[in-house]
This record gives sequence, C-alpha cells and structure tokens, in this order.
Amino acid sequence: MEIVNKSKRRDTKKEKKEEKGEQLYVGTAESEHIEMYLKAIWYILERGEEVKVSSIAKTLNVTQPSVVGMLQKLNSANLVEYRKGSLVQMTTEGERTGKRMIRNTRLLEVLMKDALKMEIDEEMVCGIEHHMKNIFTDAICTLLKHPRKCPHSHDIPLGKCCKQQRGTGGETQ
Repeated sequence: MEIVNKSKRRDTKKEKKEEKGEQLYVGTAESEHIEMYLKAIWYILERGEEVKVSSIAKTLNVTQPSVVGMLQKLNSANLVEYRKGSLVQMTTEGERTGKRMIRNTRLLEVLMKDALKMEIDEEMVCGIEHHMKNIFTDAICTLLKHPRKCPHSHDIPLGKCCKQQRGTGGETQ
C-alpha cells in the first residue's frame, strides 16, 4: 500500500507510473477545517442570518478567537471577505466550496436513511464528505433520483447532474 498526501503531492516518475497496488490518500486536517468553516458560513447564510464571528463560533462550537484566526486565513486565501468588526461575506470560490460541502452532507444523509436504511451517522458523514469528488457526488445524486430535500427537510443544492436531468425533460423529485 502506498500512502499519498494530497496536499504535498508532486508529479514524480514513480507517481506517473501506473501501479496495481492500493493507494491510501491522506488529506490534510487543515483543508477539512477550512471546508467546515465554509460549510458553516454557507449554512448560516442559507438560514438568512448575518454571518458574524459569534454566529460561526456558535455553529461550530469553537471560540471566537479561533474563528477570527481562521477568517484571516480564509480572507488571505480569497475564500471570504472579512475585516475585523465587519460581517463575513463569501467569495465566489468560498461559496462554491461551502455549497459543495452542504450538498455532499445532505446527499450522504439521504443515502444512509433512504437507500441503506440505516440511522444517519453524522460523524461518519463528516468524515466522508471531505473526500467526495464531484463525479462521485453526482453519481450518488443520480442513484437517489436527484432528491431535493435531506432527511432534516433542508434543500439539497442542485448539481450538474440535476440540471442535465431537467434539461433532458426528465423529472426530478
């Protein structure tokens, strides 16, 4: 088994070689942390609330100084617009990531409850959602016949697969 760290992956001759062995991809905790913040901000905006340091801290159950530190990182990465004392606004890229995370979460919840007939395990969902590629998310969505609501009655953001389905005259739920 080969372990590949996605955050430090470089194109080397060894990696370019097709291998028959199993690979274990290890994502960075930092990237998952960033995705959780963007997901939380997207969720707050979805509820129609103003995004403040305090609302993010409450949603994620973290301290306000931790939120400020992460907002500074997100601002530097052009994922949010934040200045001390102001409301947080998502950039287009930040919004895209937050929406993707919400979509992954809600589709996994539908998959667990409706297709697999098991209780929703939020810890498991949180572990999986960060590692889903769009092709996988769209495949789950298509398998589930493009559900519009998660088991908690929240909207599931549309994906390309849903738009293609609608564009071909197919029905969605």
